[in-house]
Amino acid sequence: MIHVTTDVLDLAISTRGAEIRQAILLKYPVHKDAPTDLMRLIDADNSAAPADFQWGLTAGGSAPEPNQRALFTASAERYQLLDGQDSLTVPLTWTDGIGHSVTRTFTLTRGHYAIALADHAVNDTAESWKLRSYAQIVHHWQKADRSMFDPSTYAFRGPAVYNGHKVQKLDLEKVDPDQLPKQATAGGWAAVMQHHFVVAMVPAAEVATDYALKVQDKNFQLTTSSPWTQIAPGQGADFKETLFIGPKLQNQLAAAGPKLEYTADYGRLTIIAQPLFSLLSFIQRFVGNWGLTIIIVTILIKLAFYPLAQASGRSMAKMRTLAPRMKALQERYKDDREQLGKQMMELYKREKVNPLAGCLPVLLQMPVFISFYWVLLESVEMRHAPFLFWLHDMSSKDPYYILPAIMGVAMFGQYKMNPAPPDPMQAKVFAFMPLVMTVMMASLPAGLVLYWITNTGLSILQQWRINKLVDAESQTSRA
Repeated sequence: MIHVTTDVLDLAISTRGAEIRQAILLKYPVHKDAPTDLMRLIDADNSAAPADFQWGLTAGGSAPEPNQRALFTASAERYQLLDGQDSLTVPLTWTDGIGHSVTRTFTLTRGHYAIALADHAVNDTAESWKLRSYAQIVHHWQKADRSMFDPSTYAFRGPAVYNGHKVQKLDLEKVDPDQLPKQATAGGWAAVMQHHFVVAMVPAAEVATDYALKVQDKNFQLTTSSPWTQIAPGQGADFKETLFIGPKLQNQLAAAGPKLEYTADYGRLTIIAQPLFSLLSFIQRFVGNWGLTIIIVTILIKLAFYPLAQASGRSMAKMRTLAPRMKALQERYKDDREQLGKQMMELYKREKVNPLAGCLPVLLQMPVFISFYWVLLESVEMRHAPFLFWLHDMSSKDPYYILPAIMGVAMFGQYKMNPAPPDPMQAKVFAFMPLVMTVMMASLPAGLVLYWITNTGLSILQQWRINKLVDAESQTSRA
């Protein structure tokens, strides 16, 4: 067994097939309060949930070949990236004793989770040598039961393939060949995804790659294979692949493979979530605190929606000034709901008020809210990111439920500022909503609750200002 260590990775590589049997992320503990219990994305010796990475060259099985069962040799048992080194190269060699040889090389870079894999095959025989390269992840899987009290259970866990056009998440419960690309494609990748982390195989961009998936019991094997290559006598050939083992750091993912950053799965709202994440990342570089970054971005979003919110707020403020007249109509036509509705609509028309105007900004902001949810849930950059005081992780729930309680109070204050719905039943439902939202938000990421508190607080300030202006205008017109 060969032990390889960089500043971010700790690998155990077997001389049998140059198989990676263990991969530990040195900067990512499983739990923030247990810094020595580190994430293991590959662990072939874990009997409960085995996972390993195999790669090699096959000649079709007719003769000894440098596959995952072949025995390689190395010049050392331990390789370490030393201070002052930017990269580390780990070479292994294989020969069949009759003129075929392979030098297999792992190249690791400081601070990076992408590993460059290379095979240099040499044919010193009198006959041509036909080879194709392959890489495969063998992984255990267990269907996760989703729970609203644990948002991380909604993150996709399992294999996925990108064929150069779209990302396809594979269903292990229904092994359907149509899930995989029907023909070899270039510029793709295959990955095993989990919450915040990924193991991905990225073939050389110019190579047309075949994908295969096998499932047996609770284990699956995801494989990429290159086209066959003929090596003439006395000649050599190179086979290259990139392996990514690490957190879903989007800048590193994008550099490792085409659209590999899509393994940070934002769902159907990626078109909104991706720019939102880019904005958050840009501001965080200057601020240095993800919680403060969320507040700043919320303010920017609020400014973007300001004209719409201003028009809506004025309509809501006018509705508030009409409350006494609406109440009088309700008393006058309390036994004739049809006439009441007609009179109220005429009142709205005369006063140029839209009773639904207050709902429009909320509806338009819902895609942003949902995108914020997925960004906070899926972006490993916010994992274990502290804010202030008791808030040590913006991607997990508030452990003391203080933020949800503040949010509930803020939402109730916002409700009190707006005119009550004319229907008593609707009024009761709206009055009860802050409590419902508090319960719903209690298990969501603290960063998302912080966003909603900030947004609600800004809405209250804006509506308070609008109410003052509309009241002043109303008094002036009466004078």
